[in-house]
Amino acid sequence: MTIEVFGCRAWILCGRIGFSLAVTPMLRYTLDGAMDRSEVEKISKALADQTRLRIFEAISASNHMTCSEIVSMRGVTPATVSHHLKILSEARLIACRREGQFVYSQAVPETIASYTRALAKIAHGKKAIRRR
Repeated sequence: MTIEVFGCRAWILCGRIGFSLAVTPMLRYTLDGAMDRSEVEKISKALADQTRLRIFEAISASNHMTCSEIVSMRGVTPATVSHHLKILSEARLIACRREGQFVYSQAVPETIASYTRALAKIAHGKKAIRRR
């Protein structure tokens, strides 16, 4: 998998499959540091898919993973990996970094921590914060 950045877009190649990915902004927070409701929804949707959750768990369990390591997981094709990495990246659950010819995906623990706090607020009956 390779990533080439062109302005505000990145081209990610995993095997022979490629997709264009808009570089997303950092997570949106309110003044009190709470995660924006739209971000909670985006992360929830990203983790709702069984294959994507399995990929995220594998990335989280290691320091980092390459695309070929993820593809070697049984039942995951390069096209599937590319699709799921794009969604996980847009939800800021993973970050990609390049070292030589390899691109490594790694989990972003700050996103999970913020997501957990937002869910705890919802579970305790506090209204989720809406973005205006």
